[in-house]
Amino acid sequence: MFHPPQPPPLDRRDMLHRLGAGFGVLGLAGVLAEERVLGTGDSGAPLSATGSPLAPKAPHFAPRAKHVIQLFMPGGPSQVDTFDYKPEIRKYQGQRPAIVDRKSLRNTKNGLFPSPFGFKQYGECGKWVSDIFPHVGECVDDISFIHSMHTDIPEHAGAILMMNLGHLQPSRPSMGSWLVYGLGSDNQDLPGFVAMSPRGQPRGKLANWGNSFLPGAYSGTYVNLHEMKPDRIVSDLKNNWLPRAEQRRQVDLLTRLNRMDLDRQQQDQHLESSIQAMEMAFRMQFAAPEAFDLSQESKAIRELYGDSEYAKGCLLARRLVERGVRMVQVSHSIDHYDIAWDTGHSDIVGGHKKLADACDRGIAALIKDLKQRGMLDETLVIWGGEFGRAPTSEGQKGRDHDHYGFTVWMAGGGVKGGFSYGATDQFGLTAVENRVHVHDLHATILHLMGIDHERLTYRYSGRDFRLTDVHGKVVHDIIA
Repeated sequence: MFHPPQPPPLDRRDMLHRLGAGFGVLGLAGVLAEERVLGTGDSGAPLSATGSPLAPKAPHFAPRAKHVIQLFMPGGPSQVDTFDYKPEIRKYQGQRPAIVDRKSLRNTKNGLFPSPFGFKQYGECGKWVSDIFPHVGECVDDISFIHSMHTDIPEHAGAILMMNLGHLQPSRPSMGSWLVYGLGSDNQDLPGFVAMSPRGQPRGKLANWGNSFLPGAYSGTYVNLHEMKPDRIVSDLKNNWLPRAEQRRQVDLLTRLNRMDLDRQQQDQHLESSIQAMEMAFRMQFAAPEAFDLSQESKAIRELYGDSEYAKGCLLARRLVERGVRMVQVSHSIDHYDIAWDTGHSDIVGGHKKLADACDRGIAALIKDLKQRGMLDETLVIWGGEFGRAPTSEGQKGRDHDHYGFTVWMAGGGVKGGFSYGATDQFGLTAVENRVHVHDLHATILHLMGIDHERLTYRYSGRDFRLTDVHGKVVHDIIA
C-alpha cells in the first residue's frame, strides 16, 4: 500500500514563527523559573518552567540548606574509636557482659576491647573526640552528632547501598539523583550530582550515584581524584580545531536529528538520556576545567586543606557547591580498596589511624572554609559510613561489623551545632536512645533541603517510588 510522505518536523524557527508569541512565552517561563513559583506536579516532584531537566525547581517548603556534601566512609568506621566515647569498656576489658552478647557477632567468645586511642574534650560543648580526629575536634561546635544510627544488615555491599539508595539492592535511584530530580541544579554547565573518591570506588560503584529508573539527566558523574586533571575531565569531547560557536552548531544539529528520532519512537527514555548527556558534555568541556582547577585557590587555602587526595576532594566539593552543584559525594579510599575502613577487622590501631590522618585535616578545612565564606548555613555536610564496629575484639586488635548502633554527624545546613542526639548502650554496641534508621536520616536530609520525603515520588512499573520507600521520620530535634 502506498503511504504519502509525512511532512517534515518543524524546526525551531518555524515553530516560533507559528507560535507568534513564542519568545514572550519563553521569556515568561524563564522568569517563572528564576522566581521558582511553578508549584509541583502530580508525581510530587517540583516543576521547572524551562525544558531543562536540571533547571532549578521550587522546594515543597522553605529549605534550610541548598547543597549537600556527603563525606562517605565506606567499610565501617568504629564509633567507639572516633566520636562515641565509652570509658566503661576499659572497666570491663576482656569480659563479655550480656548487653554485648549478640549471636550475630561472629566472634562470640571475644570480650570487650578498649579503644587504643585517647579521647579529649573539644569546644564549648565539651564533646569527647578521639585523638585520631584532632582537626575535626576543633569543629565540634558546628557539628550535630547522631549516636543512635542503625541499619538493616552488617554486610558491606547491602549496607552501602542502603546508605546511598535507601535500599539493599542496586535497583533504586541514589540520594543525589533524588535531590537533583526534586530540586534541579543552580548550574546548567555542570552535573547536578558529582561523586568523587581518591582511587577505589565504594562497593556497588555506579549504583551509589546512579539514577536507576529516574531519567538519565539525574545520574551522578564520577571523578577519580587520583587520575583527575582539569583539562581532561571531558577530554574525549575537547575540540582543538573548531571554535565554540561552530561546535554549538554541530551539537544543535545532532540534537535536532535525535529529537526527530525520539518523536518517532514516542519518547524513548534511553534516547532522551543520551541527548541530555550529550548536551551536558558539551557544556562541561568549558565549565569543568575551571571548576576542577585547584591552582586558582590561594596558597593559604591549599595549605589549610593539606595535600592528601581526600583533602583535594573536600576542596573540590566546596568549589562545586560554590558553583551551584546540588550534591557532592566524596568517598574515602586507600589505594584501590573499595571499603577502606574495613581494615578495622585486623588492625584498628594502624588502619583507623592511617585513614583518619588522610581525611581529618581536609574535613575540618572544609567546614572552616565553608563557614568563613558564609556558605556553611546553606550547605549540609554529612560524615559517616554504612555501619560501625563492635566494642568487642576480633583477633588481637580488630573489631567486627556492628549495624546495631553507630555514629553519623552533620554540620551546617540548618542543624544544631555542638549537639549530640541519641545514644548507644554503655559499651557502644546498640542504639538504645532516640534510635535513628537510615530511612530517618534520609527523610531528615530531604527535609533540610525543603523536600517532604513522602511527596517526592516517581511512578515506575505501576507504583510510586520514593527515597525512603514506605518508611522514614524526620529527626526534628537536631534541626536548629
